[in-house]
Amino acid sequence: MTKPVLYDFFATWCGPCQMQTPIIEELAKKLGDAVEIQKVDVDEHMDLAEKYGIRVVPTLIIEKDGKVVQTMEGVTDAATLEKLLRPLVG
Repeated sequence: MTKPVLYDFFATWCGPCQMQTPIIEELAKKLGDAVEIQKVDVDEHMDLAEKYGIRVVPTLIIEKDGKVVQTMEGVTDAATLEKLLRPLVG
């Protein structure tokens, strides 16, 4: 079984995305390498943004075993993210 992947779709010009970054960093410290975190700049990776149907930034997508488990648009707090990711770890 693979570890869950958290995709953080963002843009450098996006204010809410800048608010999301420290939340993701805090989560990374808590969960360590149990979760793979991928930051995806939508301006540099339009192909991925299109593949995942990104319309709003920030958008967070949790994937497990190649399948999308959860999609969240807008700033998402650390407690919510941890609650969604913990059951997928291990």
